[in-house]
Amino acid sequence: MTLRPQLARYKDKTMTSVSFYEYSKLNAEEKAALLRRSETDISGFIEKVAPILEAVRTEGDKALARFGRELDKADVTEANLKVTAAEFDAAFKLVDASVLESVQFGIDNIRKFHEEQKPEAMWLKEIRPGAFAGDRFTPIQSVALYVPRGKGSFPSVTMMTSVPAVVAGVPNLAIVTPPAPDGSVDAATLVAARLAGVETVYKAGGAQAVAAVAYGTETVKPAVKIVGPGSPWVVAAKRSLSGVIDTGLPAGPSEVMILADDTVHGGLAALDLLIEAEHGPDSSAYLVTHSRRVAEEALAALPEHWARMTEQRTAFSKTVLSGKTGGIVLTSSIEESYEFVNAYAPEHLELLSEQPFIHLGHITEASEILMGTHTPVSIANFSLGPNAVLPTSRWARTFGPLSVADFVKRSSIGYVTAPAYPEFAKHSHNLAIYEGFSSHALAVSPVRDRYLKKGA
Repeated sequence: MTLRPQLARYKDKTMTSVSFYEYSKLNAEEKAALLRRSETDISGFIEKVAPILEAVRTEGDKALARFGRELDKADVTEANLKVTAAEFDAAFKLVDASVLESVQFGIDNIRKFHEEQKPEAMWLKEIRPGAFAGDRFTPIQSVALYVPRGKGSFPSVTMMTSVPAVVAGVPNLAIVTPPAPDGSVDAATLVAARLAGVETVYKAGGAQAVAAVAYGTETVKPAVKIVGPGSPWVVAAKRSLSGVIDTGLPAGPSEVMILADDTVHGGLAALDLLIEAEHGPDSSAYLVTHSRRVAEEALAALPEHWARMTEQRTAFSKTVLSGKTGGIVLTSSIEESYEFVNAYAPEHLELLSEQPFIHLGHITEASEILMGTHTPVSIANFSLGPNAVLPTSRWARTFGPLSVADFVKRSSIGYVTAPAYPEFAKHSHNLAIYEGFSSHALAVSPVRDRYLKKGA
């Protein structure tokens, strides 16, 4: 899509051709193309991870250490795959006091939020006189928490995955995270883990980590579920092993959408657009607005923002905003903006407006909705409280954020008393006969009555 003349001049200032789309002028195929993410087609990764998964399944620690050296370029051996207590202790000495304070601040808020989510252990309701039904909630017995590292260190992901799991009462928790070249684990990640209540951390990342917790190795204990975001390699491994381990909500490369109306400055929209775009070249980031002024101001502000960022993060965000998974979408109306947002179903959505609540009711498809000019994704990612591990690739249409519910399982409870039994038996017998299930019918027939009378 070619920039209109009044927008094209900003191309020279940014030295980057920011992707720009006028939504009303796109045909159906072009609109569909805007919805694609970098991980939409991961068939190539599925093929690549297959030998890694098989090697870990058959060779255990030996393969896990080998892939750590070959793929993560890290100094790991079969003997040091698990983080020691001494490494945990040392991490607290390596982390700056200000970072430690911020990790604790975030954990406190995240814990408060997720404690409110925790369901009562059991509830029962009298459905009919003498007949009771309800739910009982118990923690999942073992869960692995994946904390990525490839393009940065993420103690925040450790906080977001560990805290709700601990609140839920999962008895066996373990973190898997890629090691650094020297074989260490990011110090702030270890600090966050211990403060959250998790003391088991394995030095493994990528597809090999998913395989390790799915199958188990000599060092790594198998889990029944794995949660946490990751690269296309991790996503492919999860899909491949979904029959072996519960892979939880689909969380792939980062994505953000900034819905800005004409009450805000475009420079602010550009500032927030870069938050998730800097995660990596496989991220997705769109500014959608019906205000040409906002679009122009955003384009004009990007060079100024990039000048204040590190070289690596600038390169990542420029790649995203000039590619096929990011840019600026100018709509013809606020209603058209809503249409695009709901079709896209973003991971993170900012309603950037002086009056964000007037837009909220029009949004039905977004995993996280951040309201107003003082709630950038940064605050939500690190310290606000709601979980920042979110479904990507349009899965917000059916999944919500990671929560305590992801770490507990629900069992239905039923209890019918003797006085209530005859009515339920009659109706169950009628339907069993209609559906052709003779054993169903027999179990609520006079045959049962004879056994019950003998036991009385």
